[in-house]
This record gives sequence, C-alpha cells and structure tokens, in this order.
Amino acid sequence: MKRSATAVWQGTGKEGNGTLTTQSNVLEETPYSYKTRFEDAKGTNPEELVAAAHAGCFTMKLAFNIDAAGFEVEKLETTCNIELKDGSVTSSFLTVRAKIPGIPKTKLDELVTDAEKNCPISKLLNTNIAVDAHLEE
Repeated sequence: MKRSATAVWQGTGKEGNGTLTTQSNVLEETPYSYKTRFEDAKGTNPEELVAAAHAGCFTMKLAFNIDAAGFEVEKLETTCNIELKDGSVTSSFLTVRAKIPGIPKTKLDELVTDAEKNCPISKLLNTNIAVDAHLEE
C-alpha cells in the first residue's frame, strides 16, 4: 500500500502560502501558511495533520487489539496533542476515552500500551509518546 499527498508553496516562508492535496482528495488545495501554522488563521498545518494521523492510527490499532482480546468497542474517542518546540516535534500526547462493555481497566491499559507502541504512526515518530486512557461506563 502506498499513499501520497502534494504540497504546493508560493513565496517566502513567512509571507508565502501553499495548499495541500491528498491522494483521496479529502484535502483538496487546502490552504496552509505561516499564519495557519504559527497563528490562528483558517487552514491547516503539518503538526495538525500529524496529530490527526496519530490519533486515527492509534485508535484503529486499539480497536483491532480490543477485538482480538474478545471485547466489542462501543466507542473510542482519541485526542492527540502534538508539541512543536525549537523546530522539532517534541511530544505526542494521546487521550483516549473508551466505552467497551465488560473490559477490565487493567486489560484496556495493556491494549492501549500495545497500540501506543505498535501503530505505524507511533513507529514513525521519533518523539516522546504518552497516553492517558479513560474507561467510561
């Protein structure tokens, strides 16, 4: 399997702007710029896309783990916060809220740890990764 995305940029790093398009066209000429990355302008930025990729990948891996352990996911909701500091991604912090009937918290924690270490995006990132898991009734 191969996936692709294209970035187009015009101008300087600070005054210029660009667009991002994904192979699936879910992002199609989506704007990004200095202001979308370092301020609050409308558009996306690389760190936001990494956070989305990590949250999605981790959550899917966790769902596979839970299924393999014989439990059924009612709902998994994962938020990922990526920190950019001094030009590097220094951490990825995942918070997952899980609704899984009958699963003991210790079992969930075991499956979360496996997903944290083994989802492909976790393996790709060269940074500190932490997860806070909450089991909901």
